[in-house]
Amino acid sequence: MTISLFPIIIEWYEEGGYFAHCPILQGCHAEGETLGEVIDIIHDVIKVHVELRKKNNEPISGVQIRRQSEINLQIALPVVV
Repeated sequence: MTISLFPIIIEWYEEGGYFAHCPILQGCHAEGETLGEVIDIIHDVIKVHVELRKKNNEPISGVQIRRQSEINLQIALPVVV
């Protein structure tokens, strides 16, 4: 199994909700009411986008990890205190 990593940018709307997009995959964006919801939606959007590109034999940008033991991620986790 190969795991691919795609960067996403999440923006908060002042009026409420979130917008996420993947800058290396044109057209991959999502909106959600919560941070968790927008992450779930953008995940699904990226998955469908990549599946379509594979079907059409198009190149796919991103970082591929062939063994799970190689995964080491550092992410910022927003915590309201």
